[in-house]
Amino acid sequence: MGTIFHLDIVSAEESIYSGPAEFLVAPAQMGEVGIYPRHTPMLTRIQSGIVRIKAPLKDEENVYVSGGMLEVQPDVVTILADTAVRGADLDEAKAIEAKRAAEEAIKNRKSELDYARAQAELIEAAAQLAAIEKLRKRSH
Repeated sequence: MGTIFHLDIVSAEESIYSGPAEFLVAPAQMGEVGIYPRHTPMLTRIQSGIVRIKAPLKDEENVYVSGGMLEVQPDVVTILADTAVRGADLDEAKAIEAKRAAEEAIKNRKSELDYARAQAELIEAAAQLAAIEKLRKRSH
């Protein structure tokens, strides 16, 4: 198993990807990390962004993740994400509306909890829009 490893990407809602991979690039807390087979074991937080996956005999696949952990073992990589969405399933209109609603909630906040929740939603929507733009640029 020297040229591939097993990859699992799981969110609270579903398993997004489970299968072989030749490499992946993930948005770790301190910056992007590239993972190849037999990588040194590692455990790190992930931030919002795109996980790029290269599976054997397939085109590169993209998965948007937000929050969670990345665990690397020599032959198995696991991403436990708070949110995970296939790149093709990202909805720009929905993200724009979520961003607008969060900005409105921040403007009309009623409590600190409302403000904190609205800020988190704004950050998530902005990250999704940035990921959509990045994927759009990569496909051209």
